Amino acid sequence: MPRRCSPRYALRQRRRCAPHAAVPDLEIVAAGLATQRSTIVACERGSLRPLNPAISWQDRRNAAWLEALSAHEPRIRALTGLPLSAHYGASKIRWCLDHVPAVRVAAARGELLMLPLAAWLVGRLTGRVSVDPANAARTLLWDSVALDWSDELCTLFGIDRAWLPPCGPTRQHFGEFAVDGLRLPLTACTGDQSAVPFAFGVPDPATAYVNLGTGAFIQRPLSARPAAPEPLLGSILSLDERGALYSLEGTVNGAGSAVTAFSQDSGVAEAALWPLLATLADDAPLPLFINGVGGFGSPWWHPAACAEFIGAGSVAERFGAVVESIVFMVAENLELMAQRGGILRHIAVTGGLARSDWLCRRLAATLQLPVERGGLEATARGTAALAAPELAARWSGEAERSLNPEPNGGLGMRRERWRDALRARLG
Repeated sequence: MPRRCSPRYALRQRRRCAPHAAVPDLEIVAAGLATQRSTIVACERGSLRPLNPAISWQDRRNAAWLEALSAHEPRIRALTGLPLSAHYGASKIRWCLDHVPAVRVAAARGELLMLPLAAWLVGRLTGRVSVDPANAARTLLWDSVALDWSDELCTLFGIDRAWLPPCGPTRQHFGEFAVDGLRLPLTACTGDQSAVPFAFGVPDPATAYVNLGTGAFIQRPLSARPAAPEPLLGSILSLDERGALYSLEGTVNGAGSAVTAFSQDSGVAEAALWPLLATLADDAPLPLFINGVGGFGSPWWHPAACAEFIGAGSVAERFGAVVESIVFMVAENLELMAQRGGILRHIAVTGGLARSDWLCRRLAATLQLPVERGGLEATARGTAALAAPELAARWSGEAERSLNPEPNGGLGMRRERWRDALRARLG
């Protein structure tokens, strides 16, 4: 399979070109779907006609309503492994019920479905509405112990379980859909971040997988459900006939978004910023950057934090401080994962920011662990591996590049100063 195949199809080499196939000498044998995990679609049952624009995971419009349930957060965490947050689907579903007349009418007529984006797309593609656990869990309505929708949580949020889609294994026959005259089986459905560990082969509990995109998402696979994940997240990666594969998960909101914000503020194009890092000496006295871009995710959970520099510097030095802050925030999450899940031996990185050797070297030096860089399309590759595991087993699992840790005393000192400054600002 090509390392970068935009359609998330599992492909198989064959001698003769398949009719209508987009890539010569390849046959499409299965399809997989990966979506952002917390976006919600309100629609009519049967037609799946949307009743309101889909509400993105970043939309926190119902945060004030959710605060009234704060006393229930320990119970919600116990059932879901997640904090009470407006980023997840339950408060979005509740907002639609409270503010969209068409949603209330459909509910009264028994015609309402409230679907994670993945379930809506599966229904539109195949005519059979279904969802996988990784997407279901991001609604805050899915019990990761019982591996099913929770009647208790549905009651708490005032949501009828009948409005939710059937939930089954990650890999199953979700149905078929047509592409260029072909009928393709959809055999896997998952979340964008949940797919990433599968891009590197069989997920390894001694490895943390870091996807460096707009945000940084960190996954550590676990065979057993994490009992007390906070201040991290307890997530599920997949479910099959052998049982569930769980993960400890961390989030850094200001990764690629922090780079974009700095580019806009400095007036320097992003493509021109990255080469500047090579001009910085390892012991360059960089300023510090308190990276509140998009708010602080785990382990701090401050959604309204501000971003600021401490100290002055050139454009290159200030950009280095921004990238270094991403390294420090990822490292904080990884060290907590090591405390809760045992020793980590490798860090696997992917995503757009992983192209930076400077960033990867800093991460290796900070954690004193080898960093292995995979291809940039880890979600696509992981989804394909789930869709056709018997074919994925033949793929090379070698890293694109491995970077071993090097000593950097100044980096450790800056990290301590950064920690002190962050604590002071977050109280």
